[in-house]
Amino acid sequence: MRHLKAHRKLGRTTSHRMSMLRNLATSLINSEKESIVTTLPKAKELRPYVEKVITISRHAQELSGENAAAEAVHLRRRAAQFFHAGNSQQKTSTGVFGKERAERTAGVKAVKRLFDELGVRYKDRNGGYTRIIKLGRRSGDNAEMAIIELVDNAAELEAKK
Repeated sequence: MRHLKAHRKLGRTTSHRMSMLRNLATSLINSEKESIVTTLPKAKELRPYVEKVITISRHAQELSGENAAAEAVHLRRRAAQFFHAGNSQQKTSTGVFGKERAERTAGVKAVKRLFDELGVRYKDRNGGYTRIIKLGRRSGDNAEMAIIELVDNAAELEAKK
């Protein structure tokens, strides 16, 4: 019996797999086209991961009452766990050999975009925020490739008009 064996391991340790999903989720939320190209098994694992965090941002849109501000902070902190943290306090720092290192704020930008734009966009939608489109096989290693994208993105809405 396969009890409690719900997700793919993708040939990685738990920490590596969670880090990979966080990177993919951050890339998907921060991308301008709101889509990324990856392998099909990774896309299938990323879909419920991203949909859970978008649902958290939707709940923040529905808040009202006396504890709404505290609850909104709580939801933002829960959503931040789905992305690599980034350091919003660190402006620039010196990396290896004294070179300037880029700001590490991709996770912070993802959470901000999630609550400011995506939570509002999907306020009336009950799930199904992502779409997976199969692309065929990659020539190098014959891996099945796919595009995972957010539905109702800007390019899709322009095409409908």
